[in-house]
Amino acid sequence: MTYERLAYDDQDSTVKMHLDCTACVTAIRLPAPISPDLLAEVPPISYEAFPREVRKPEITISDAAAHLASRLHLHLD
Repeated sequence: MTYERLAYDDQDSTVKMHLDCTACVTAIRLPAPISPDLLAEVPPISYEAFPREVRKPEITISDAAAHLASRLHLHLD
């Protein structure tokens, strides 16, 4: 078997590839890149900025609710 099929074409020139990329960007209307000035205004997110331990909310059960629950005869089989 002398025929070898390549999985890709030969590369085009860099000018043609650049023009293809430019055409794709204009066709799909990508947003403009973010300027470094706007990135400087964003506060950094660091581990120390968040609390290490978050307490879970406590649920209180009144005596009346406990009494009603004890009187229920639930058959959960």
